[in-house]
Amino acid sequence: MKVMFALNKNKLLFIKIIHTLIWIFFSVVIFYLLYAAITNKIDKWVWICIGLVIGEGLVLVAFKMFCPLTVLARKYSNSTKENFDIFLPNWLAKYNKLIYTTIFCISLIIVTYRLVIG
Repeated sequence: MKVMFALNKNKLLFIKIIHTLIWIFFSVVIFYLLYAAITNKIDKWVWICIGLVIGEGLVLVAFKMFCPLTVLARKYSNSTKENFDIFLPNWLAKYNKLIYTTIFCISLIIVTYRLVIG
């Protein structure tokens, strides 16, 4: 039993590390998008960022608004905390989708404004 617990703990740790690295990547993507929108630096990277975030959104929709890593991590933990599968403060893990969707939408509004108004 102890061996199985240790194996599950290691698998969960690995998932948490990967999940956190992906979260960092998407944080950079979304904040670059906001920066580019505010500074009117609409370039190919803006479109790549938008595509990546939309792709991430489609994955979340496919998994009923859960990250696939969260679904996988659930096999190795029965924790009820929002951050059981990622190295983030619990409040940020809880509101992550709301915060980042809001930033993304604001960025899209600014990009659209820049493109329409010039």
